[in-house]
Amino acid sequence: MAHYTIEDIARANPDFRKVLWTGKYAQIVLMTIPVGGEIGDEVHETTDQILNFVAGTGEAVLNGQSHRVEAGDLCAVAAGAQHNFRNTGDEPLVLYTVYGPPEHAAGASYATKVDADAAEAAGRDEPPHS
Repeated sequence: MAHYTIEDIARANPDFRKVLWTGKYAQIVLMTIPVGGEIGDEVHETTDQILNFVAGTGEAVLNGQSHRVEAGDLCAVAAGAQHNFRNTGDEPLVLYTVYGPPEHAAGASYATKVDADAAEAAGRDEPPHS
């Protein structure tokens, strides 16, 4: 069992992406999107994702429809849905996300989106296989 004061841990995270916990069927990932930054347009074919926003403001684009997001909001993204999240505010957009099943390498941490993208392209950010 793992216990986290998740909003405090998420707010303290300086990294673009940091895997906090990985189980057999789900994974918790912290993200801090810098001002003007974005997660990047993507589709997870076999993974559902739930994003919980704890600080900042941004824009969620889900299957071509745009919505404002801010602290306290939750977005559920079904497997196969095209999505992106952008920081449109003047402070970091901070969130934690739950993937089911895991989407990233256990324990992975990337300071920037460039680092995260490079790890994915090189095959170093593969989720564990059950």
